[in-house]
Amino acid sequence: MFFKKDKNENNDLSKVAALLIHAAKIDENFSKSEETIIKQALLQIGANDENLEKIFLDGKKIEENSNQILEFTKEVKNMKENDKIKIVETLWKIIYSNSEADIYETSLMRRLGGLLYIDSKLMGDIKEKIRREIIK
Repeated sequence: MFFKKDKNENNDLSKVAALLIHAAKIDENFSKSEETIIKQALLQIGANDENLEKIFLDGKKIEENSNQILEFTKEVKNMKENDKIKIVETLWKIIYSNSEADIYETSLMRRLGGLLYIDSKLMGDIKEKIRREIIK
């Protein structure tokens, strides 16, 4: 689990959810499969069945009411390197869930690489790993 158990845990997870939702919506096609990927990732990083829907809906609200991604990248940026990589893998899974990445999605990931302090080679390696897993 990525987050300490405290009163801010759901808010932290909601901001991570907002980032994942933003990636899913950037191609203007937010699908059920993307929602499923997001919810599975949230469960892996600390959500549980009881709070999953609230975290997801809060994340949706945060994303809808925000005009910049810096607000929700801060939570991910402060994670341990392995945890950040898991989030980036999830982002690429969302992007490739429809078997292709468009220019808006790849542009978002380039920006996120810089904002999250992830080396461009590592970002490319993660992208190719996920692409190979999804597109067989």
